[in-house]
Amino acid sequence: MAKNVIWTTVFSVIAGILQSTLLARLAVDHAVPDLALGILVFAAYQNGAMTGQLSGFCSGIMLDFLSAAPLGLNAFVRTLVGALAGRMNGTFFLDSFFLPMALCAGATAIKAVLYFVLHMLFSGAIPSYALSESTLWIELAINTLIAPLLFGLLRLFNTLLIGKRES
Repeated sequence: MAKNVIWTTVFSVIAGILQSTLLARLAVDHAVPDLALGILVFAAYQNGAMTGQLSGFCSGIMLDFLSAAPLGLNAFVRTLVGALAGRMNGTFFLDSFFLPMALCAGATAIKAVLYFVLHMLFSGAIPSYALSESTLWIELAINTLIAPLLFGLLRLFNTLLIGKRES
């Protein structure tokens, strides 16, 4: 399990750096695909809730250090997303098209809801998505559409990202 958490964190940090540099220049209406979230969802779904939580926390805290977000924000959100995606382990057959799209769409929606709740709890100190603006909807669409490609690419690294099944 430790190997999977470490490699998922490494892949997520690389994706976070890629998102904030190269993909930020290609953003559509300030919406950048969240590749790190897709990597977390893939690893959590394949390995289960415990690996999902640990991977979410480790990758989230590393992304917090790389970003201007309050320390712990990404760690909290990604821990919950990893736990929820991991709870889906074994529930559905992982096809190569529809399930990755549904998982990534759900993870993006959960991330947006968590940001909104935290925004309300902390009197606006935490940035949130505005439902009336297109940024959330474009990010949701991009994350959903690239999910099959991302999951297919991540399957090439099964030995690093997927471990023995939890009991």
